Amino acid sequence: MSSSPVSSTPHKCFVFDMDGTLLDSLADLALACNTMLERHNLPVHPVQSYRVFVGNGFKKLIERALGGNPAPGSPKFEALMQEAKTFYSEHMCVHTKPYEGIVPMLHALGEQGTVLAILSNKPDPLTSSLAEDFFPSTFALVRGQRPNVPLKPNPEAVLAMIDELGFAKGDVAYVGDTATDMQTARNAGLFAIGVTWGFRDKKELEDNGADVVVHHPSELVGL
Repeated sequence: MSSSPVSSTPHKCFVFDMDGTLLDSLADLALACNTMLERHNLPVHPVQSYRVFVGNGFKKLIERALGGNPAPGSPKFEALMQEAKTFYSEHMCVHTKPYEGIVPMLHALGEQGTVLAILSNKPDPLTSSLAEDFFPSTFALVRGQRPNVPLKPNPEAVLAMIDELGFAKGDVAYVGDTATDMQTARNAGLFAIGVTWGFRDKKELEDNGADVVVHHPSELVGL
Protein backbone atom coordinates (compact mmCIF):
# COMPACT_ATOMS: atom_id res chain seq x y z
CA MET A 1 0.00 0.00 0.00
CA SER A 2 1.03 3.58 -0.53
CA SER A 3 0.51 6.79 1.40
CA SER A 4 0.86 8.93 -1.71
CA PRO A 5 -1.28 9.19 -4.85
CA VAL A 6 -0.43 6.45 -7.33
CA SER A 7 -3.32 6.42 -9.77
CA SER A 8 -2.24 7.34 -13.29
CA THR A 9 -5.78 7.94 -14.61
CA PRO A 10 -7.93 10.87 -13.45
CA HIS A 11 -11.14 9.75 -11.82
CA LYS A 12 -14.25 11.29 -13.29
CA CYS A 13 -16.42 10.66 -10.23
CA PHE A 14 -15.64 10.73 -6.51
CA VAL A 15 -18.13 9.11 -4.14
CA PHE A 16 -17.57 10.17 -0.52
CA ASP A 17 -18.51 8.72 2.80
CA MET A 18 -19.92 11.45 5.06
CA ASP A 19 -19.16 11.00 8.78
CA GLY A 20 -15.41 11.03 9.43
CA THR A 21 -14.66 11.84 5.80
CA LEU A 22 -16.47 15.09 4.95
CA LEU A 23 -17.94 16.00 8.34
CA ASP A 24 -16.53 15.82 11.86
CA SER A 25 -19.81 14.69 13.41
CA LEU A 26 -18.52 12.55 16.28
CA ALA A 27 -19.46 14.91 19.11
CA ASP A 28 -23.07 15.24 17.97
CA LEU A 29 -23.48 11.48 17.49
CA ALA A 30 -22.04 10.95 20.97
CA LEU A 31 -24.34 13.63 22.38
CA ALA A 32 -27.44 11.93 20.99
CA CYS A 33 -26.46 8.51 22.28
CA ASN A 34 -25.26 9.69 25.67
CA THR A 35 -28.39 11.81 26.18
CA MET A 36 -30.52 8.73 25.55
CA LEU A 37 -28.37 6.65 27.89
CA GLU A 38 -28.49 9.26 30.65
CA ARG A 39 -32.28 9.49 30.43
CA HIS A 40 -32.49 5.77 31.20
CA ASN A 41 -29.76 5.70 33.85
CA LEU A 42 -27.44 3.70 31.63
CA PRO A 43 -23.64 4.12 31.45
CA VAL A 44 -22.47 6.79 29.03
CA HIS A 45 -19.28 6.69 26.95
CA PRO A 46 -16.45 9.15 26.29
CA VAL A 47 -16.80 10.91 22.95
CA GLN A 48 -13.67 9.20 21.63
CA SER A 49 -15.23 5.77 22.22
CA TYR A 50 -17.72 6.58 19.50
CA ARG A 51 -14.92 6.46 16.93
CA VAL A 52 -15.28 2.68 16.90
CA PHE A 53 -19.07 2.69 17.40
CA VAL A 54 -19.87 4.50 14.14
CA GLY A 55 -19.58 3.40 10.52
CA ASN A 56 -22.12 0.60 10.20
CA GLY A 57 -25.42 2.46 10.40
CA PHE A 58 -27.50 3.97 13.19
CA LYS A 59 -28.83 0.65 14.47
CA LYS A 60 -25.31 -0.73 14.98
CA LEU A 61 -24.28 2.54 16.63
CA ILE A 62 -27.05 2.18 19.21
CA GLU A 63 -26.31 -1.53 19.69
CA ARG A 64 -22.69 -0.71 20.50
CA ALA A 65 -23.63 2.20 22.77
CA LEU A 66 -26.00 -0.08 24.70
CA GLY A 67 -23.50 -2.91 24.88
CA GLY A 68 -25.97 -5.33 23.31
CA ASN A 69 -28.58 -4.99 26.08
CA PRO A 70 -31.47 -4.76 25.33
CA ALA A 71 -31.13 -7.03 22.32
CA PRO A 72 -31.39 -5.46 18.86
CA GLY A 73 -34.84 -5.91 17.43
CA SER A 74 -36.57 -6.02 20.81
CA PRO A 75 -39.31 -3.45 21.48
CA LYS A 76 -37.16 -1.77 24.15
CA PHE A 77 -34.19 -1.52 21.79
CA GLU A 78 -36.33 -0.08 19.00
CA ALA A 79 -37.76 2.54 21.38
CA LEU A 80 -34.30 3.59 22.58
CA MET A 81 -32.97 3.74 19.03
CA GLN A 82 -35.87 5.93 17.94
CA GLU A 83 -35.34 8.21 20.93
CA ALA A 84 -31.67 8.69 20.07
CA LYS A 85 -32.45 9.17 16.38
CA THR A 86 -35.08 11.82 17.15
CA PHE A 87 -32.69 13.70 19.43
CA TYR A 88 -29.92 13.49 16.83
CA SER A 89 -32.17 14.75 14.03
CA GLU A 90 -32.90 17.83 16.13
CA HIS A 91 -29.27 18.41 17.20
CA MET A 92 -27.19 17.38 14.17
CA CYS A 93 -25.34 20.66 13.82
CA VAL A 94 -24.43 21.58 17.40
CA HIS A 95 -20.76 20.66 16.98
CA THR A 96 -20.64 19.14 13.48
CA LYS A 97 -18.57 20.90 10.83
CA PRO A 98 -16.56 20.05 7.72
CA TYR A 99 -12.98 19.00 8.35
CA GLU A 100 -10.37 21.63 7.57
CA GLY A 101 -9.69 21.72 3.85
CA ILE A 102 -12.84 19.85 2.79
CA VAL A 103 -14.71 22.78 1.25
CA PRO A 104 -11.73 24.04 -0.84
CA MET A 105 -11.06 20.46 -1.97
CA LEU A 106 -14.64 19.95 -3.14
CA HIS A 107 -14.56 23.30 -4.92
CA ALA A 108 -11.30 22.42 -6.68
CA LEU A 109 -12.59 19.01 -7.78
CA GLY A 110 -15.76 20.62 -9.10
CA GLU A 111 -13.73 23.12 -11.10
CA GLN A 112 -11.86 20.19 -12.66
CA GLY A 113 -15.18 18.79 -13.83
CA THR A 114 -15.22 15.88 -11.38
CA VAL A 115 -18.72 14.66 -10.50
CA LEU A 116 -19.19 14.40 -6.73
CA ALA A 117 -21.54 12.13 -4.77
CA ILE A 118 -22.13 10.94 -1.20
CA LEU A 119 -22.98 7.46 0.06
CA SER A 120 -23.40 7.12 3.83
CA ASN A 121 -24.76 4.50 6.22
CA LYS A 122 -26.49 7.35 8.06
CA PRO A 123 -30.29 7.38 7.50
CA ASP A 124 -31.08 8.91 4.12
CA PRO A 125 -33.11 11.96 5.31
CA LEU A 126 -30.35 12.94 7.75
CA THR A 127 -27.64 12.45 5.11
CA SER A 128 -29.50 14.65 2.63
CA SER A 129 -30.18 17.33 5.24
CA LEU A 130 -26.53 17.57 6.31
CA ALA A 131 -25.31 17.64 2.72
CA GLU A 132 -27.63 20.52 1.91
CA ASP A 133 -26.74 22.39 5.12
CA PHE A 134 -22.97 22.19 4.71
CA PHE A 135 -22.44 21.64 0.96
CA PRO A 136 -25.35 23.20 -0.94
CA SER A 137 -25.42 22.53 -4.69
CA THR A 138 -22.16 20.55 -4.50
CA PHE A 139 -23.14 16.91 -4.98
CA ALA A 140 -24.83 15.38 -8.00
CA LEU A 141 -26.27 12.55 -5.91
CA VAL A 142 -26.61 11.98 -2.14
CA ARG A 143 -27.69 8.69 -0.63
CA GLY A 144 -27.93 7.38 2.93
CA GLN A 145 -29.45 4.31 4.50
CA ARG A 146 -32.72 3.50 2.73
CA PRO A 147 -35.31 0.76 3.26
CA ASN A 148 -34.59 -2.51 1.48
CA VAL A 149 -31.10 -1.39 0.38
CA PRO A 150 -28.18 -3.18 2.10
CA LEU A 151 -25.76 -1.06 4.11
CA LYS A 152 -22.12 -0.68 3.18
CA PRO A 153 -19.90 -2.67 2.74
CA ASN A 154 -22.48 -4.33 0.49
CA PRO A 155 -21.77 -2.73 -2.92
CA GLU A 156 -25.38 -2.61 -4.14
CA ALA A 157 -26.02 1.03 -3.22
CA VAL A 158 -22.82 2.47 -4.66
CA LEU A 159 -23.13 0.42 -7.87
CA ALA A 160 -26.67 1.70 -8.35
CA MET A 161 -25.44 5.26 -7.81
CA ILE A 162 -22.66 5.14 -10.38
CA ASP A 163 -25.03 3.51 -12.84
CA GLU A 164 -27.51 6.34 -12.26
CA LEU A 165 -24.72 8.87 -12.77
CA GLY A 166 -23.63 7.12 -15.97
CA PHE A 167 -20.08 6.12 -14.99
CA ALA A 168 -18.09 2.94 -15.48
CA LYS A 169 -16.37 1.45 -12.43
CA GLY A 170 -12.96 2.45 -13.74
CA ASP A 171 -13.95 6.11 -13.68
CA VAL A 172 -14.98 6.14 -10.00
CA ALA A 173 -13.09 6.46 -6.71
CA TYR A 174 -14.70 5.82 -3.33
CA VAL A 175 -13.35 7.93 -0.46
CA GLY A 176 -13.78 7.03 3.20
CA ASP A 177 -12.22 6.77 6.64
CA THR A 178 -13.10 3.25 7.86
CA ALA A 179 -12.68 -0.43 7.06
CA THR A 180 -16.32 -0.45 5.97
CA ASP A 181 -15.58 2.18 3.32
CA MET A 182 -12.53 0.38 1.96
CA GLN A 183 -14.46 -2.90 1.85
CA THR A 184 -17.28 -1.12 0.01
CA ALA A 185 -14.88 0.11 -2.64
CA ARG A 186 -13.24 -3.30 -3.02
CA ASN A 187 -16.57 -5.13 -3.17
CA ALA A 188 -17.75 -2.75 -5.90
CA GLY A 189 -14.51 -2.88 -7.88
CA LEU A 190 -13.79 0.83 -7.34
CA PHE A 191 -10.56 2.69 -6.61
CA ALA A 192 -10.35 2.87 -2.79
CA ILE A 193 -9.05 6.05 -1.15
CA GLY A 194 -8.61 6.05 2.62
CA VAL A 195 -8.39 9.26 4.65
CA THR A 196 -6.66 9.53 8.02
CA TRP A 197 -8.31 12.69 9.41
CA GLY A 198 -11.48 10.80 10.34
CA PHE A 199 -12.40 8.12 12.86
CA ARG A 200 -9.88 5.34 12.10
CA ASP A 201 -6.16 4.99 11.40
CA LYS A 202 -3.94 4.29 8.41
CA LYS A 203 -3.38 0.63 9.35
CA GLU A 204 -7.10 -0.16 9.35
CA LEU A 205 -7.48 1.46 5.94
CA GLU A 206 -4.51 -0.38 4.41
CA ASP A 207 -5.50 -3.70 6.01
CA ASN A 208 -8.90 -3.41 4.35
CA GLY A 209 -7.75 -2.72 0.82
CA ALA A 210 -7.04 0.99 0.41
CA ASP A 211 -5.34 1.68 -2.92
CA VAL A 212 -4.16 5.02 -1.56
CA VAL A 213 -4.16 6.64 1.87
CA VAL A 214 -4.17 10.45 2.08
CA HIS A 215 -3.63 12.68 5.08
CA HIS A 216 -5.13 16.00 3.97
CA PRO A 217 -8.08 16.81 1.70
CA SER A 218 -5.87 18.76 -0.69
CA GLU A 219 -4.19 15.49 -1.71
CA LEU A 220 -7.43 14.35 -3.32
CA VAL A 221 -7.19 17.15 -5.87
CA GLY A 222 -3.86 15.78 -7.06
CA LEU A 223 -5.16 12.29 -7.77
